[in-house]
Amino acid sequence: MQRAMISICRKLSGTAVLAALVLHAGPAATAPLPVDRIVAVVNNGVITEHELRSRLDNTLRQLERQKTPLPPRGLLEKQVLERMITERVLVQMAEDTNIRFEGPQLDRALARIAQQNNLSPEQFRAALEKEGTDYNAFRNQIREEMMISRLRERDVESRITVTDAEIDNYLANPAAESGQQTEYRLAHILVLAPEGASPEQLEATRAKAEKAYAELQAGADFRQVSASYSDTQNALQGGDLGWRSLAQLPTLFAVAVKDIKRGGYSPVLKSANGFHILKLADLRGKDVALVVTQTHARHILVKLNEVVTDNDARNRLQQLKERIENGADFAELAKLHSDDLSASKGGDLGWLSPGDTVPQFERVMDALKPGELSEPIASPFGWHLIQVLERREQDVTQERRRFEARQAIRNRKAEEAFEDWIRQARDRAYVEYRLEE
Repeated sequence: MQRAMISICRKLSGTAVLAALVLHAGPAATAPLPVDRIVAVVNNGVITEHELRSRLDNTLRQLERQKTPLPPRGLLEKQVLERMITERVLVQMAEDTNIRFEGPQLDRALARIAQQNNLSPEQFRAALEKEGTDYNAFRNQIREEMMISRLRERDVESRITVTDAEIDNYLANPAAESGQQTEYRLAHILVLAPEGASPEQLEATRAKAEKAYAELQAGADFRQVSASYSDTQNALQGGDLGWRSLAQLPTLFAVAVKDIKRGGYSPVLKSANGFHILKLADLRGKDVALVVTQTHARHILVKLNEVVTDNDARNRLQQLKERIENGADFAELAKLHSDDLSASKGGDLGWLSPGDTVPQFERVMDALKPGELSEPIASPFGWHLIQVLERREQDVTQERRRFEARQAIRNRKAEEAFEDWIRQARDRAYVEYRLEE
């Protein structure tokens, strides 16, 4: 959304946000606090030199851990600033629409990250501080990433639709079968073009992409070039797209990847969003499971909002659990209290195959016996009370083909829409650069 420029942002000095002299009682005064100048104004906020330096140092440490050859510092500094500007724009949009993560939600997310590193939260914090990472800055970065993720879910992914006709057309394509049986491990560099770019701007964007491609052709490490030039959100991870079937790729990529040898690169590819370079890291055949264990389950969902907190949702579901255990009808309570579309069916989700639900939900559901109720559990959608009704072994060949086709089409649409959405948000923002001052 278009933000009005706040006049004070124009009046802020390009050399300092704050300069202060801290005095203590005693014979001598302390030295003045160091000046922290503004390097960018973003709508009604700013990015300071201290913030940029801190992020740049963290980025350099991350690249060193990944054993990625380091790009020139000046080039990396500009790329890091661009990412910070885009993040700041998206976080401001999230805050303006009451998307926030604080307290217990944020603590749980940090605990999961610590667990993934086989550390307790206290050990994880100590490890961060030992390597020179400010814990509060790291915590704030995770909070902002969660806000952006929720913003993406709400404003982009929730609007993606896949029709049965699209699935039928996909499955009718003779290439679909072979495309589903082969998966490609791709890495991606994107140089974004401004929305409604002039011919001169397009030429400058293309020149930047061609420069990146020339460095690759000269033998530069792809991860290094990605960190130096790419505008993707995962540029510092080498632009890794993971394993994808052809149908899960944008059409532009699906066509190009067929002509790339393992370990090779595509030429510079033009799309509506800018210019791309692909690397085919690997490819493999994919085994398709014909028989899976399905679970028939139902649930009650309580979503979080500016009024309903984590504690509110958990306590409400705990009370409903006690009522069900004392004889209340699950289906009737689901109709009255669930915030899910399944409420009209008494919370019934039907038969679920592995991968049909988010990991947090599936993990708890799989541990339940038929007839058993879960404790209230959290997921990205809110808090759930789950009951398993029955299980079965099922041949899901045709269902799985349609499910995978739907997911492939949806993921492809979502990625294309997300790139375009970020570009539009970035272009609508008021940005004033002061890095060179």
